[in-house]
This record gives sequence, C-alpha cells and structure tokens, in this order.
Amino acid sequence: MSKTFFCIDAHTCGNPVRLVAGGGPQLLGANMSEKRQHFLKEFDWIRTGLMFEPRGHDMMSGSILYQPHNPDNDVAVLFIETSGCLPMCGHGTIGTITIAIEEGLIQPKVPGLIRMEAPAGLVLIEYKQEGKKVKSVKLRNVASYLAAENLEIECPDLGLLTFDVAYGGNFYAIIDPQAHFPGLENYTASQLITWSQAIRKRINEKYTFVHPLDETINGCSHVLWTGQTLDPSSTARNAVFYGDKAIDRSPCGTGTSARMAQLYAKGKLKQGETFIHESFIGSKFIGRVEDVVELNGVKAIIPSVEGWAKVYGYNTIKIDAEDDPYAYGFQVI
Repeated sequence: MSKTFFCIDAHTCGNPVRLVAGGGPQLLGANMSEKRQHFLKEFDWIRTGLMFEPRGHDMMSGSILYQPHNPDNDVAVLFIETSGCLPMCGHGTIGTITIAIEEGLIQPKVPGLIRMEAPAGLVLIEYKQEGKKVKSVKLRNVASYLAAENLEIECPDLGLLTFDVAYGGNFYAIIDPQAHFPGLENYTASQLITWSQAIRKRINEKYTFVHPLDETINGCSHVLWTGQTLDPSSTARNAVFYGDKAIDRSPCGTGTSARMAQLYAKGKLKQGETFIHESFIGSKFIGRVEDVVELNGVKAIIPSVEGWAKVYGYNTIKIDAEDDPYAYGFQVI
C-alpha cells in the first residue's frame, strides 16, 4: 500500500498540530463518533504512520477535516495523535481552526464563528482575525464534569496518591499537591512521564470511567499534574501526560476543561470567572465556565478555552508499506 498525504503543520502554544489537508480516508457514519469508530477499525495505520516516528514524534498531534453532517454546521474534525484517535482535542481544535481559516480550507457561514462537529459532540468556536492571520481561537467545549473524587493509587517513588477524575472531552486523572506530591514544580518532565506511565495503567485496572451518553468514550487517557504557577497572575499550572511518553507543551484544552469542571464542582471556581491556565513551559490558555448544565443526570459545565496557534510549514508525506518496513511508524519507549 502506498499513500500520499498533504499536511500543514502548526503549533498551539508550543504543542504540535498536523492538519491532514489531503489524503484523508472516506469514513462511514452518521456523525463523527461513528466515523471515529470506522477510522479506528480500518484506518488507524494512517494515524500511526503520520504521528509516530519516523514521520512524527512523541508529541505529535493532528487532525483531518470532513464535511459536516448537519448543514447548519461548518466543519467536522477527526483528531489523531500519538495517544490515539481522540473524542476531542482542545489544542488540536485551536490549531486546526487557525490553519483552516488562514489557508482557506473552510468558509464559515458567519465570519468569526464556526460550528464544529467533533466525535465528542458539537463545539462552538469564535476566532479573531487580523488580515490573513488568526490571532486567537476560543472554543466553547462539550459538557465537562467531575467524574470521581478522592480516589487512591500507589505511585512508584512517591507512594500513595489521592486524585480526582474529570471529563473535558477526555478523562483526566488530576493530581493536586499533597503529602507525597508537593507540586509539579519540584520535578522534571521525565520524572512525571515515568510516574504517569505506571499510574495510568494502574488507574485503568482499578477504576472504570464511561461517558454517560457515549460508551465509546471511556477509560482514563490523560494524567494531569498540578502545581505552582510561573506567572503570579495565572490561576493554575499543569503538566498533562498523554500518549506513551509525552507532556503537553500547551496548557491542554480538554485538560483545562476538566480542571475547571473539577474546581467548579468543589466550589473553587465560579461561573464567569477567568481561569488562566499555564502549561509546563509557561504558555497560557484563558478558560471560563460559561454555563452549567445537566448531562444525563450529572451536573456539568460548559467551559470555554481560548488560545493561539502559529502555522509554520507544509509537508507532503508518503506512506509506502510495499517498500518501507517502518511505513506505519514506531515508538521507542
């Protein structure tokens, strides 16, 4: 099998986004959730080929554009990255929309506004444009909620840790400062990655997390470590582990949503308050609890997340399984 893909590369506040603008597969399904399942069944080799080495790297993240299923919407997006074919990706949305607007890949029905279909649901987006450049993208994310709190897991080196799990488009184990973990600022990224690899596996063996409306969204896929901010004007800082060995360079959009859902449920964040979230490298997203809703009997929030992205390159990438033993990618863990 030989296949060529035209990709446009960007980064959102430091974390990569590779938009597959040409060569994406035709998928079956009445919505993006169903098309995600089709992709996982028959086309996941595209994800591994474009995201893993040697064409990608440990932090690589990407997306593929599709026609919307509802004519009222502007675009549908499938998210692909080293951690899988995700239900939703916040930094990926910011990067994808920035690329799509600047490169003329989509024509919004209302300038400055986009209705985007994701596997996790409908996402409403506002963007600010100056000339040809998109200066910022603000997404109104899917309903997010605190799924569980005060759970326990044994972590190598650190010992027993208490954590919450919140959903913001993906399920996050949130580890706040405590007796055996004084905060992410005390550790290196490599330490956090090593511990995350162990405890995520243990968490999923011990606990079960399933979205109340879509059973295909399940399992704890990310670990979010919190700690002291670099900028005193910021609200919080996090290091999000995803994939097999990656720390998000951006503040993580679905992680920011999950974090706000957790804090709102605990009475530490109010509706309408500005939530400035820092990444491991200090880049920032601006979050806000926009609304409070019921999600199949579960109290949830509608969070917004705003950030920026920069387009930096164009890639024509070939996957040739007839000639290349590493056509579908590999990882060195």
